[in-house]
Amino acid sequence: MARRLSAGARLVLASHNPGKLREIEALVAPHSVSVVSAGELGLPEPVEDAPDFVGNARIKALAAAHASGLPALSDDSGFCVAALGGAPGVLSARWAGLAKDFTSAMARVNAELGAAAERRAWFVAVLCLGWPDGHTDSFLGRVDGSAIWPPRGDRGFGYDPMFLPGGAAQTFGEMEPEAKHALSHRARAFAQLMAACLG
Repeated sequence: MARRLSAGARLVLASHNPGKLREIEALVAPHSVSVVSAGELGLPEPVEDAPDFVGNARIKALAAAHASGLPALSDDSGFCVAALGGAPGVLSARWAGLAKDFTSAMARVNAELGAAAERRAWFVAVLCLGWPDGHTDSFLGRVDGSAIWPPRGDRGFGYDPMFLPGGAAQTFGEMEPEAKHALSHRARAFAQLMAACLG
């Protein structure tokens, strides 16, 4: 059974990514939980060497929980393209390099796809709530769609401008934040976390 967070709890977001911090803050705000990022606390980023999203999320959550003494929420997410065997997948951030240049990462996805007719793609997010004593609970969300070229929109972050969710007319990069939050992979994982740990 998942461990619950009480109202008024302080939570560390095990990320240095300001885009993720904004999304998580918006998602937890109605639950009277305050969020501080690992970056704000000066916590180091652990090596993410697990072969899957769940493992990497667990590594990050436990590192932040142990270092801060607070419950920590991590997110490991990625952009997956069917014709590339699910790549970039867990390597999504690494494709952007040390400079976090997602413009070049999106160009690499498009170049590797070439003339492939198969453009099916999906975003996966795993949220892991970790505690200083080593307990963890993980929740997985996924949204399916297609990889488009050229990218559209300057909202969101990462691969958002080249992802068109199934049935949508706008990419994640074009959507207002509220529209993206209503159907994103992270919001789907968060809904499960909320029901288990915050409801």
